[in-house]
Amino acid sequence: MDNNLVLSPLQISILVYQHLLITSVTLPIEMLRAGEAYAKGHINSGTFRPLTINLIAEDSEPIKNRSGLAILPDHTYSTAPYSDLIIVPGIWRNPRPVVRANSGLVQWLASSWQTGSSIIGVGTGNCLVAEAKLLNGHPATTHWHYAEQFKRDYPQVLLKPDFFITQSERLYSVASLNALADVIVHIISQYYGQAAAQHVERNFSHEIRKPYEDQRYLEGAVDRHPDELIAQIQFWLKNNLAAEQSLTEIAQLFGLSYRSFTRRFRVATNQSPIEYWQQLRVQTAKELLASSNLSIQEVALEVGYNDQGHLTRVFKKVLSQTPSEYRKVVRRKLFGN
Repeated sequence: MDNNLVLSPLQISILVYQHLLITSVTLPIEMLRAGEAYAKGHINSGTFRPLTINLIAEDSEPIKNRSGLAILPDHTYSTAPYSDLIIVPGIWRNPRPVVRANSGLVQWLASSWQTGSSIIGVGTGNCLVAEAKLLNGHPATTHWHYAEQFKRDYPQVLLKPDFFITQSERLYSVASLNALADVIVHIISQYYGQAAAQHVERNFSHEIRKPYEDQRYLEGAVDRHPDELIAQIQFWLKNNLAAEQSLTEIAQLFGLSYRSFTRRFRVATNQSPIEYWQQLRVQTAKELLASSNLSIQEVALEVGYNDQGHLTRVFKKVLSQTPSEYRKVVRRKLFGN
């Protein structure tokens, strides 16, 4: 066997256009390169595939953006190579003018999908994917500010604005940069294995995050329920953690008796409403402890507990540690050498 054998590169393409969010270009490049570098030194050279990353544009002109850095495309859509993965970056402000100005890229997305490319749409960049009609009849998400406009422009898309990640086979849709980072870690695990993915996650994640598989909306998955009313209540609970209403009063807000509410909730989610709401509060408290300078008391109030002691009791029960202990562990991970 030839020890110098080099497998063909994995071809990554990133669309570039006016008004793009440049971090949705640079972040995946840096993460993918970190995964590639780790894999090169840790996996069998006979199975290692290097990366080729190309920037694809409507034309060959340099692209200015809000950062002041000019982006130089590697290819136009007419000369772009086959792509294993295409990333469609987020767009600053209203995406409609960008969609209108990049009809060639939209057509290229459609044809690339037909030839086997995987596609990740980021925030309002999902409008370009939707314009290519690739999301018709499939779930997607987008930046929350443009969710209603997205529904009007693309009524055939099954918009899931309460999810940060959706997946339909080779189509990924993410609502934020953090969600993009989670999907890139998932992609790295597919390309280079779990050890490479964990290495990148340790070096790039700004907090302890849920695994990609635990937070996506996966089309066809058996763990997503069809009870639309309960889904609406779940969304309300997520956005009203500090609400003073009791669960009985919340049930009444949605026209249900408490008994019917708890029965339907358990059938739909395999959890009681109390368990679900506590899970949401603990997860949000963890995120605040990791990424904010709020006091423990302030965190408790933010997530709907009336004092620090209540939050501490819940943390000990769920995580076997106090909020202070959890914060020390997280901060050591985030800021330690």
